[in-house]
Amino acid sequence: MREIIFDTETTGLDAREDRIIEIGGIELVDHFPTGRTIHLYINADGKKVHPDALAVHGITDEQLADKPKFREVAEQILEFFGDGQWIAHNATFDMGFINAELARLDMPPIVPAKVTDTLALARRKHPMGPNSLDALCRRYGIDNSHRLKHGALLDSELLAEVYIELIGGKQAALGFGGTSDSRGGRVIVEQSIEIMARPRPLSPRLTIEEITAHTEMVVKLGEKAVWARYGITATKH
Repeated sequence: MREIIFDTETTGLDAREDRIIEIGGIELVDHFPTGRTIHLYINADGKKVHPDALAVHGITDEQLADKPKFREVAEQILEFFGDGQWIAHNATFDMGFINAELARLDMPPIVPAKVTDTLALARRKHPMGPNSLDALCRRYGIDNSHRLKHGALLDSELLAEVYIELIGGKQAALGFGGTSDSRGGRVIVEQSIEIMARPRPLSPRLTIEEITAHTEMVVKLGEKAVWARYGITATKH
């Protein structure tokens, strides 16, 4: 099972007018990071970064001036995500921008079934909150002290750790027959284990003298001796 934990940074909050200026993503296969990532800064195609957004992510118009426009990297992004599940925190926000960018290029949107929202998962698991990414890092003991500002790749790395905790912790990442459904829940698949018979029995590890001594001890303990339950008779021979 392939999943992409991702995040975006934008020029503002309105997907109809604002633009994506950074995207970062991390590939997981069976809940393990593969080491494959995507990280792009994107030219806003004439849209200026709003001061409020700048205060959050610190990405300036000058930094984006020589970066490719979304239409130049759209295929690269879609190729990286491929058939994987798109996983984001407050995914409604990120997917609103992704699909708005795709619509400008007359490309089909990403369907909801391909998207998992970790904020929704967190709200179900921790209904009393808070469930921001920073709050979840504190809850699960994930070090985010280096997160001075929002950044798409850094936030994706933190979210990947949070996501594993949300679906059951590190043990859920071991992949012992578990899969995820389209809503991001765990589906347990039972596996049968065949116990093979030894071609030759193991040699006894106890000597005749040791067995005799143990039997004599059990006899002294009487008929209610615990060892009698395991085939050791409490009757003298």
